[in-house]
Amino acid sequence: MLTELENRIAAGRNISEKEARQLAELPSSHLPELLAASNRLRIRRSKDSVELCAIVNAKSGLCPEQCAYCAQSSKSRTGVSVYPLISRTEAREKAQQAKDGGVVRFSIVTSGRKPTKKELRAIAFMLSDIRALGLRPCASLGLLDCDELGFLRDAGLERYHCNIETSERFFPSVCTAHSFSDKVKTIEAAKSIALSVCSGGIFGMGETWDDRIGMALTLRQLDVDSAPINFLNPIPGTPLAGRPLMHPFDALKAISLFRFLLPDTAIRICGGRITTLGEFAALIFMAGADALMTGDYLTTRGRSYADDLKLLRLHDLSPVRE
Repeated sequence: MLTELENRIAAGRNISEKEARQLAELPSSHLPELLAASNRLRIRRSKDSVELCAIVNAKSGLCPEQCAYCAQSSKSRTGVSVYPLISRTEAREKAQQAKDGGVVRFSIVTSGRKPTKKELRAIAFMLSDIRALGLRPCASLGLLDCDELGFLRDAGLERYHCNIETSERFFPSVCTAHSFSDKVKTIEAAKSIALSVCSGGIFGMGETWDDRIGMALTLRQLDVDSAPINFLNPIPGTPLAGRPLMHPFDALKAISLFRFLLPDTAIRICGGRITTLGEFAALIFMAGADALMTGDYLTTRGRSYADDLKLLRLHDLSPVRE
């Protein structure tokens, strides 16, 4: 079955929902074969290159959106840092550190439904500075409309990030302050003005394999450029604090599933990879990932740039340089 699906993808055709379900149902004893096939699909798309990105948490805490996984929700009791929008100078310094670490994409990320007009103007200057450093400017600022996105695009924004988080069916279990369609509208607005789009979600929140497949199929329909995969890190004080970690084999299978369903999309591994995968974290590239968020995440520590560059060398992979 794997060879047949690989050949179909090589011919430019997609696998079906039913076939994706068959992949999800493969027992753990078949994981080596699945990883080998996913690795070949990764090589087909990206050869030996991996794109590194980094973020800065530019405005933290007191978010009214109440997402169940998030330490920054105003309903969570996590002790997370709370601060207003950082200065242009601080954003530029963080971007320079990322560039020095081998990163090619750098994103401004803020808590809340969307920034104020004053904050958007300040962020526009940050994006201009990021581009001037030779980095690709990205942003994750909530549910923006076409006019707001266009303003940032004109300031230098290249890619907009807006996770759909999970399947449409499971989304109300994760967030009730906004809808799945609100997310989709933002993505469609970004695409309508020729912005690149980064959208994915979080695994391990209690969703089923059908939900994971449904999320990937939605991303395929939206034709996103990058699909970030996060693994739930159950933070004390959040509604999902009691969730068990996803099994590492399931996490690797989920990455492989996304590679099969999204063969021409960057599969980007982000938050929770070390916590969830542990000693298996080095297998993410064999599972089909060809992009990686490095450095710290929004509210948790990540891997250092140097450690992730060492990980790439271990696999004879090279960071994208431009």
